[in-house]
Amino acid sequence: MGKYTLTKVLETGNAVIDKEHRELIDAVNRLMDACSEGKGRASMDETTKFLNNYVDQHFTHEEQLQQRASYPGVRAHKLFHEKYKQTLKEITGRIAANGPNIADLGKLNAHISVLISHIRTEDKKLGAFLNK
Repeated sequence: MGKYTLTKVLETGNAVIDKEHRELIDAVNRLMDACSEGKGRASMDETTKFLNNYVDQHFTHEEQLQQRASYPGVRAHKLFHEKYKQTLKEITGRIAANGPNIADLGKLNAHISVLISHIRTEDKKLGAFLNK
């Protein structure tokens, strides 16, 4: 599996959001590495917990920034965040319970791709709005 990187295309122009996205992508890469290297369950648990917590934290930050700036897309954005967190918890929960298998890793990979395209479209719009 390829590594994810925060390329220029994914930068929003908001320093806080970009820094958190970078850390989020690092956490995703650590989880992917742990899975592909057949790391022990303990290491896997730690990584999945960190990823879920970080997603929670980051989404909360984004939502606070949106509310403060009276961002018009705040409700749709929050709805996406809620669904995303729920699905991420389900997928990582299965990986933690059963160990990494091809099906769950495929789901995780697809779910990360959804996040990347959300960053590329929605978070970039947010960044442009915040930079006005």
